Amino acid sequence: MPTIRWHGHACFELIDSKGRSIVIDPHDGRSIGIKPPNIKADAVLITHEHFDHNAYNVVLKKDGLVYSMKVGKFNVFEHDVLGIKAFHDKAKGRRRGEVVMYRIGIEGINILHVGDLGHLLADEELNALKPVDVAMLPVGGTFTIDANEAHQLSRALDVRVVIPMHYWVEGINLPLAPLSDFLKLIVDREVINLGSNSWTVSKDSLPSRAVVVFKLK
Repeated sequence: MPTIRWHGHACFELIDSKGRSIVIDPHDGRSIGIKPPNIKADAVLITHEHFDHNAYNVVLKKDGLVYSMKVGKFNVFEHDVLGIKAFHDKAKGRRRGEVVMYRIGIEGINILHVGDLGHLLADEELNALKPVDVAMLPVGGTFTIDANEAHQLSRALDVRVVIPMHYWVEGINLPLAPLSDFLKLIVDREVINLGSNSWTVSKDSLPSRAVVVFKLK
């Protein structure tokens, strides 16, 4: 069973059954006002080259692998990954550039991390990403889609579990909206507050329709 850990902002760690760590969008902590991720990654995926998403040197093992904005189908170890290009804004990247969304198939679960997605997706993009079991979606607005757009996207992707990310937490020095703006929109899903930054789950134990809220250590 894979374990998902949240290390603040958009930084997530996926640990497979062999104990290998795949980290997505690491930050250095100091630059954004929160603790740095205390992890050692076997591989790092970077959705875009902004300072709060590309600090691979903070987390990567000496012999670790880095994949930055990699588009198309590829493998990280034996796990299937699909990278699809999108934009950091609603102006086709003219303001903030491009991002690459990653869908990772890990032990029967399709996990999607959309990075700093700044717009809703067209049907063609949605269909290319499906099926998605778990989606990590930014909800804090300002630099990304906001709470309402994240809610719309979760419905359009027909995901089982939404994990909100990239929102205001205590200490963070970015002008982001709080998680409560997103949660107040949730009337069609169970809200599961983990009380920790770690969640171990299998395909069989995945909730049918839920928002899973991690607590930053």
